[in-house]
Amino acid sequence: MDSVNRAAVTPSKSRSRLARTFAKVLHIRAVTGIAPDDGIHKVKSGEMVKDNLVKKTYTQSFEDDEDQKLRDRAAIEAFLAKLFASLSTVKAAYAQLQFAQSPYDPDGIQSADEMVISELRNLSELKQCYLKKQFEESSPETTQISAEIQEQKSLLKTYEITVKKLDSQAKLKDSEITFLKEKLEEANRENKLLERRLNSSGQLSVPEKLQLSGLKPSHFITFLRQTVKSIRSFNRLVISEMESADWDLDAAANSIEPDVVYWKSSHKCYAFESFICREMFDGFDHPEFSISNESFTDPKKRQRLFFDRFMELKSVKPMDYLAWKPKSTFAKYCRAKYLRLIHPKLETSLFGNIDQRNMVNTGEFPETSFFVTFTEMAKRVWLIHCLAFSFNPEASIFQASKRSRFSEVYMESVSDEAFISSDNSPEKEPRVAFTVVPGFRIGKTAVQCQVYLS
Repeated sequence: MDSVNRAAVTPSKSRSRLARTFAKVLHIRAVTGIAPDDGIHKVKSGEMVKDNLVKKTYTQSFEDDEDQKLRDRAAIEAFLAKLFASLSTVKAAYAQLQFAQSPYDPDGIQSADEMVISELRNLSELKQCYLKKQFEESSPETTQISAEIQEQKSLLKTYEITVKKLDSQAKLKDSEITFLKEKLEEANRENKLLERRLNSSGQLSVPEKLQLSGLKPSHFITFLRQTVKSIRSFNRLVISEMESADWDLDAAANSIEPDVVYWKSSHKCYAFESFICREMFDGFDHPEFSISNESFTDPKKRQRLFFDRFMELKSVKPMDYLAWKPKSTFAKYCRAKYLRLIHPKLETSLFGNIDQRNMVNTGEFPETSFFVTFTEMAKRVWLIHCLAFSFNPEASIFQASKRSRFSEVYMESVSDEAFISSDNSPEKEPRVAFTVVPGFRIGKTAVQCQVYLS
């Protein structure tokens, strides 16, 4: 009986325990979201599919928007490329139009005009497209590349036209330079001709019928001024030739007159002028510059002899006189002074050789413009020497010593800067740096020497 009852009770307990276990499992699945293969499972799966579809739709829409933006941007860039290409074409056509006007080219003008009109129409169409927002392009990449190629071609054409224009302007400038050089050469020839006329003996302000008895210091002073002009003309020629030969004029001037401070850089020409005067007037106090052994015992005969020489030479061109009397004292004077004045190194640098020097050494006289200008100057100095010995007593020469005080009686300054800068104090009083042109005494008359003051 007991065994039967235990047997009966045991199955019922087992069933209740199984029920509780099953209920617990169902509760756990409900909490964790795990459902059995029934309706609940189907609902969960449908929601997940729906979510995936929504996500895919959103992603596709976003990608479509990005693609559209890229296509719109490419279309706008293609539009802008066409715009800039058209503007470059207009610029090139306008440059061609300007270039064809000078020299006048009717075909070129017509072609450029048609190109400008065509591109302006194209620009008008592009403007309408912009206003209507019509940027659609079937192949914007190809359109952009084609437009950029067109723009580069237009720019290249513009540069080619610019180069042609610059070449034309350069040729025009070369023509102007050639023309101006010819005018300059013509002006130089005329100036040289005028200088020769001014320096020629026929232009001397000395009466043709001048008598020895009527000779006055005023005649000497007038002719001295013309002699100084001739010296300065030759000095300018020498400086010009030295500049052309790339001489250091500062060093050359310093070697002639050392340690001189010039008021202006251009005043260095006075150093060269002083050197020419020093060489040309050296020996002036001696008859015939001591180049001959002729003696003059009778003062009156000597006075008459020098006056006759003056009258004989003053109306003759120096080169003609040298050809007529190649062994005269004047010819000897020209030969001696040229060899002393023009150093072999100077002549070599100026002319590339010493042919003129060799000719003068052998007794010949070259007919170059340089030597002709020298003989004009030499003739003037020789004639003033003859005129000086035509006075009784003869005129004498003098010059101011270096660092001596300025005297208005015996000196004339070649520049006024020293007086402008002076403060009238003894320490600042202008001093003679060197004598440029010597002075002369004719009896009781003093002809001022020209000096450079520092």
